[in-house]
Order: sequence, then structure tokens, then C-alpha cells
Amino acid sequence: MTKSRVSFFEQRIFLFFSSLFALKEQIKKMIQPQTHLNVADNSGARELMCIRIIGASNRRYAHIGDVIVAVIKEAVPNLENKEARSKKPLQRSEVVRAVIVRTRKELKRSNGMIIRYDDNAAVIIDQGGNPKGTRVFGAIALELRQLNFTKIVSLAPEVL
Repeated sequence: MTKSRVSFFEQRIFLFFSSLFALKEQIKKMIQPQTHLNVADNSGARELMCIRIIGASNRRYAHIGDVIVAVIKEAVPNLENKEARSKKPLQRSEVVRAVIVRTRKELKRSNGMIIRYDDNAAVIIDQGGNPKGTRVFGAIALELRQLNFTKIVSLAPEVL
């Protein structure tokens, strides 16, 4: 009889902890180190992994408009176009700077509007803050204009 009670309590404890883990997975966090992001330009990279958030030394999360240091996890093979001939193409495992243009975590504005994108995406930039690619894909947030990324905003097809 005690054996059945122990198994009953074990089942209850297992259900409790499994529901806690399910709730933790539903909570969406912002961009932090080790986060994979899509690349929203034609610079030659497809996927990035965040290494560090530029700014304060102890910042844990990055939001839209923040500059990060990232490593290229996936790149376009054999990039042969006009941009690649004039510039050195980006390759896998190269460390670059990027600005975050879309996050799955919702963005709350002062007028009450909430914007949430389908993916986490970034645009690769140089030391001066100019994009390395010549096109930007997908919608980007209006907050980038206030953060002096006007070149990225002008290249984007849609600004929300």
C-alpha cells in the first residue's frame, strides 16, 4: 500500500515540475548571448549568434536598436555578385557587429501600440554604423530612425 502512495506522489511531483518547465518555455525573452538571429540584409550571412551586447558591461538583454557583437553561423556559399567583387564577402565564423531590427518579444510604444515580429533579425553594420549590405529585407521598427540608423531605415521596404 505504501508503494502505491509513493508512486502517486511521484506522479504528482513529476506533473508539477513538467508544468513549470512548460511555462518557462512559453515566456519569451529578449536577445541575449547565445541567441541565434536571422540576417535581414544581403551582406552574405544568413544566421548570426549573439556573443555580446554593446553598451554597459553588465547588460543582459538587447532590444530593438541595440548593437551587438555576433558570429556568423551560416553564410551564403559562393557569393558572386557586384557587392562581393568590390568588397570581401562575409564567411562563416567571422565576428561582426549588428543592429537588432526585429524581435519576437513585443515592443510597447508610449501610445499603447504593441508590435511583435515573427523572428529575431539583425542587420550587419560596420564600425561607423552603416549597413554592409545594399538591401534590407522585411519590416523594421520606427525606433531605428530615432537611434540614428537612418541608412537602414531608408533601405527597408516597410517601417512599422
